[in-house]
Amino acid sequence: MRRVESGAVFEGRLVVVTGAGSGIGLATARAFAAHGAEVVCADIDADAAARVADAIAKDLGGTGHAAQVDVSSSDQMEDFSRNIIAEYGVPDIVVNNAGIAVAGPFLDHTVDDWRRTIDVNLWGVIHGCRLFGGAMVERGEGGHIVNVASLAAFAPSRLLPAYSTSKAAVKMLSDCLRAELAGHGIGVSVICPGFISTPIASHATYVGPDVREAAVRGLARRGYPAERVAAHILRAVHRNQAVVPVNLEGKIGYALSRISPAAMRGLARWSGIMGNRGIGR
Repeated sequence: MRRVESGAVFEGRLVVVTGAGSGIGLATARAFAAHGAEVVCADIDADAAARVADAIAKDLGGTGHAAQVDVSSSDQMEDFSRNIIAEYGVPDIVVNNAGIAVAGPFLDHTVDDWRRTIDVNLWGVIHGCRLFGGAMVERGEGGHIVNVASLAAFAPSRLLPAYSTSKAAVKMLSDCLRAELAGHGIGVSVICPGFISTPIASHATYVGPDVREAAVRGLARRGYPAERVAAHILRAVHRNQAVVPVNLEGKIGYALSRISPAAMRGLARWSGIMGNRGIGR
């Protein structure tokens, strides 16, 4: 990735990225920095966040700040947003990317599996949108919120019930928020990647037999890099796009979900492929 150049598209913008320690978050933080933005790299892993921020300065000649936060915690997110705004100002762009996955049949999911997935994947996005979105509205200078969902938001899966439910909720939240914030000059985009080669599959919790091996192997075969998702995120902000399905299966799945939802339900029953390979970010 190139070093920052004068006149870059996002020069002078402050960008906050959660889950920036790896995968799509890391690629997105670096992409914004490469295009001139000052980036807050937030992650639950403080060391990972620091490595990304340091690499932005070393590799790209940009400005990166590291922050540790658990997005599922309302208290931590309130402290995080307050500290960021006090130290660096109100962000121009917020990317709510942090997420986890639990894979396996519904009846093998525990209540804790559900609670943890929804706390991170949905509540983490709600916290980010509410706290930073409110600050953007109060500032009165516009802005943009990006919520990273998944193909699983509109492709039913018999092996990703909690993950898919949380991502579907993120998509609907984004649609609602886009309508509300448009009058304030604030754009909202939801990004829906298909099968992406990121660490989320290897870091996921697997319940039930023979799920982990199939998921990790399937994603390794797909080979779609996180950097290409990051490019879609930057384009979505630049063009103020609403819903952005990413890569071939993401685009086909999104189109099919609108044309024939019954076909998507049938596919989920017929094959485990959406479950075994559907952990996309």
